[in-house]
Amino acid sequence: MKTLIGFAFLLGATPSFPSALINGAGASFPYPLYAKWFSEYQKKNPDVQINYQSIGSGGGIRQFTQKTVDFGASDAPMTDAQLNDAKEPVLHIPSVLGAVVLTYNVPGLGGQLQLSADLIAEIFQGKVARWNDAALKAMNPTLKLPDLAILVAHRSDGSGTTQIFTDYLSKAATAWKPGVGTAVKWPVGLGGKGNEGVAGIVKQTPGSLGYVELAYAIGNGLEFASVRNKAGVFVAPSLASVTAAATGKIPDDFRVSITDAPGKAAYPISGFTYLLVWKAPSDPVKGAKLLGFLRWAVKDGQSYAEGLHYAPLPASVLEKVDKKLATMALKK
Repeated sequence: MKTLIGFAFLLGATPSFPSALINGAGASFPYPLYAKWFSEYQKKNPDVQINYQSIGSGGGIRQFTQKTVDFGASDAPMTDAQLNDAKEPVLHIPSVLGAVVLTYNVPGLGGQLQLSADLIAEIFQGKVARWNDAALKAMNPTLKLPDLAILVAHRSDGSGTTQIFTDYLSKAATAWKPGVGTAVKWPVGLGGKGNEGVAGIVKQTPGSLGYVELAYAIGNGLEFASVRNKAGVFVAPSLASVTAAATGKIPDDFRVSITDAPGKAAYPISGFTYLLVWKAPSDPVKGAKLLGFLRWAVKDGQSYAEGLHYAPLPASVLEKVDKKLATMALKK
């Protein structure tokens, strides 16, 4: 399976600037939507080419800060240390909201699996290793849980999806040991590159359980669990339940965690995904073209989100994003 995806699309038109090639790299979490955006934007603005590589958030941040690409993409906000290393001001531009789901391949289960943070933590640490474990049976009394080993599938690359997942477990599970980050040391399981790789492992392996962005589970015809939220309600991932997780206060720099959010309707493993851009792009042509695309993405582009199983940005966030984009300084 290919995990490094480079796609070229013709994008953007600004009459006062000539054509330009824009390169980006990063998160696989939003890639299905980004590919659609690039294609649709091309139809209206055929004079800029943009190449995006879906290599994971960690790789995207690294290539962006090393300036080997013009923009990055990450589901995990850059840390204070990463921003300091960048040496120039960086803007986090939220693009959409998404859900990290627990997807599984258990033939004959007979219904949707229900999981809690503590149970997820025990599975991903190897303490619950079979599908007919008493803890799984107690939480899913009506399901046909087989005497079958659980194969844990996790990311092998630096991943914002992993950041969101481990951030949730660090908040909600009482005994989560691996910590939080785009990459952690997994006690058990098999690693896959990108959301594509983890989804592929689950699809091909009976008994497997992994975490992927919702669009990858649906796109591969995979089942996914309801997860008990902070209010004690088992909630299935959906556009509505992801949006419900983003009703709290959003800081001006947009670097925020919305995992384990309060509210009965909130899906607890939700997150923003970001486009990373320089506040003062060094290339005025590329900067102008990229700004044009960003303005389109957070306005017209939002209409494509729901069809690809992402939640559009709330109106209150869109207003703040518009103001943030106005702060980009284009050199002349």
